[in-house]
This record gives sequence, C-alpha cells and structure tokens, in this order.
Amino acid sequence: MTTPASTDEQAPAEDLAPGTTPYYANMHKWIKRAVLVCLVALVIEGAFTLPFMAVYYGYPTLSLTQICSELLKIRYSDDALECKYPYPPLGPPEGAEGKDTAQDQWGIQPTPKYHRLGFRELVKIHDERLARQAAGQQGG
Repeated sequence: MTTPASTDEQAPAEDLAPGTTPYYANMHKWIKRAVLVCLVALVIEGAFTLPFMAVYYGYPTLSLTQICSELLKIRYSDDALECKYPYPPLGPPEGAEGKDTAQDQWGIQPTPKYHRLGFRELVKIHDERLARQAAGQQGG
C-alpha cells in the first residue's frame, strides 16, 4: 500500500527554480556561481583592456580619435580615412568606407597585409605622416 507524500517532502521542491529537480539542484547552484564568476571576470577584463591598449598604441601623445584614425589608415592602406567623433547616427558601418582599399588576401581564412604594430609605434607613424604632409605643402 502506498501513502501520499507528506507536505514536508514537497516543500523543498517548491523552493527550487522552475525546471530544476531536487536531484540536480546542487549542480545548478554551482553552475550559476561559475557563470557569475566568469561574467564578472569578463567585465573586469574589458574594463582594463581599453586603457592598456590605448597606452600601448600611444595614448598620452595621441588622442583616442587619433589612435582610431591611425589604425584605420594602417588597416585599410588609405591615408584619407579618419575616425568620426561623434559618429553620425545613420552613417555607414564603421570601416565600410575603406574596405575597397584594403590589401588583405580574402578567403576562408583572410590574411592581413599590414604589419603588426609594436609598442607606441603609432606615434612614430603619425609623426612621419605629418612630416610628409608638411613637406608636401611646402614643396607644392
């Protein structure tokens, strides 16, 4: 003969999240904790990535807009490209203007044709570009 389950046995199941059985409750608790730890770590990593990259590329000497412009010029091999700040709300996607001038090899695995930038190398490239432009204006 079977007896109906008592209310004490049903109470723990009511405290669980929807879709969680008592058998897997402990596993779900630890998965939640692990996911929260990973999300917090990603937010912290993202918060520190931009400042360190900006310094690597030459932030105190170049502004963030100048760094963005120099990266566009190198990536798309076009000295006329500039980052727009503030970006127009209905403007084209960023980088869409320079895609025609990029010298990359396109395919299943694209291969970039620009060189890897070193520590604060954008400052040197920016100064050389300004010197060429000044020499072109004086010579012209």
